[in-house]
Amino acid sequence: MFHPRRTLRALLLPLAAGLALTALPAQTAQAASTLTNGGFESDGTGAATPSGWSEYGDTGASYTESGGHGGSYRLSHYSSSAYKVETYQYLSGLANGTYTLTAWVRSSGGQNSAYLALKNCGSPTQRTDLPVSTSSWVRIVTSIAVTNNQCTISVDSDANAGNWINVDDLSLTSGRTGLTVKGADISSLAKSEAKGGVYKYSSGSTGDAVTILKNAGMNYARLKVWVDPADGYNNKARVLAMAKRVKAAGMKLLVDFHYSDTWADPGKQTKPAAWASHSYSRLKTDVYNHTYDVLNALKAQGTTADMVQIGNEINGGMLWSEGSTDNWPQLAGLINSGYSAAKAVSSGTRVALHLANAGDDATVRWWFDNARTYGIDYDVIGLSYYGYWHGSLAAAQTTLDDAAARYGKPVFIAETAYPFRLDSDDPLTNQIDTTGELVAGYPATVAGQTRWMNDVASIVEAVPNGRGLGVFYWEATWTAVTGNGWDPADATSGNGWENQALFGYDDKALSSMSWFSHR
Repeated sequence: MFHPRRTLRALLLPLAAGLALTALPAQTAQAASTLTNGGFESDGTGAATPSGWSEYGDTGASYTESGGHGGSYRLSHYSSSAYKVETYQYLSGLANGTYTLTAWVRSSGGQNSAYLALKNCGSPTQRTDLPVSTSSWVRIVTSIAVTNNQCTISVDSDANAGNWINVDDLSLTSGRTGLTVKGADISSLAKSEAKGGVYKYSSGSTGDAVTILKNAGMNYARLKVWVDPADGYNNKARVLAMAKRVKAAGMKLLVDFHYSDTWADPGKQTKPAAWASHSYSRLKTDVYNHTYDVLNALKAQGTTADMVQIGNEINGGMLWSEGSTDNWPQLAGLINSGYSAAKAVSSGTRVALHLANAGDDATVRWWFDNARTYGIDYDVIGLSYYGYWHGSLAAAQTTLDDAAARYGKPVFIAETAYPFRLDSDDPLTNQIDTTGELVAGYPATVAGQTRWMNDVASIVEAVPNGRGLGVFYWEATWTAVTGNGWDPADATSGNGWENQALFGYDDKALSSMSWFSHR
């Protein structure tokens, strides 16, 4: 196994051969109507050109070797000097229609580009970058419409010295993949604007943040609801106002009920002050009434919620202590009360249950197995996935795939983020502020942030049977604005997250918003 470099070179090493891979490869390869030797088993190890495949560019950097994903062998790209190489297979006689390429991959990271592509298929080229994963195999997909009865399957590297990829078990099947949710949480926006926050297009002109995000491809907004927050933001009235802007921009709406006056997460699920002395029976009514009230008001103004979360990161339950996972029958009663209210307002609104830590399949299984045992109602599973806290992309993939299959439900990433720099834009130290906290292969740069988001999206897209709905970024608009800190009860509190917004310290939209245009 070749190991990735610890630091990426600032200047690209001279390319050994200046062969551009944009030109079509000469199609001297045998044409087939089905993908052959997708597991690279035909030749054993060391085959310079695998059977059924052709190569272009620095062909010495493309070869088979032992250590496959499913079988004994794999395709690898590697050279001790910089290289550009393409390993491809040309298919002809294909029935027109949609096709999905699936592959298991590993990558050192550090390349200028390393991706799978479907091209020359009669519609625009489709590609998926290889996520950085140096030990575990990760499954990715690429989907295209074939309109000319042919298609070229391509494995492409434009790499610096010592970079490597492994690719194995490719298959081409009928069907389409893609994400329906490419969203972001913008709960911070209303208060930011009220306190003087400004949002700009990348060109520098000032604009509306909702419009800027929509124009970048965002199609779903997530808004949290607190019952009676100290600062008067993220309450019913504020959510109603922001929902109008979201829907006017043509986006869908996810309403995230915390059932608290402040942040609810695995470490705290504090009852709203107004409900603090209520019995369990009364709390069930509180949940129903609050949920119905907010959602019905949204419906009445023509901005019906498309999805709701009954609770936020409820690994340990909600409305502690009555709704703790120490008492599953009571937790089930509270969640089902919220579910019933949501469906009473709009039967088409999808109800999600949201846990933190997509890297922890055992906990997700434990939780949703109990949900099944105790008759908890829901439509969709949402998971938070912060790579610097929650484990590898491969671990997140395992959890997403397992949850979708085990419970037969669609899954989505309810929260993820990545820093585009490490220094702060306000006095509060950022939650992620050192290189040692970062995910290997993903620097704290705009490019690293973009890469992370695309790779998380690719993992969700690869969930089998179309059950990967998509991804919400957290938190797109939370730039450093005095008075818009983390604590709704403390106007002097700072923001530890501005280095993970999708607007820079100059208030301009970051190019990492391009992830919203993921397939």
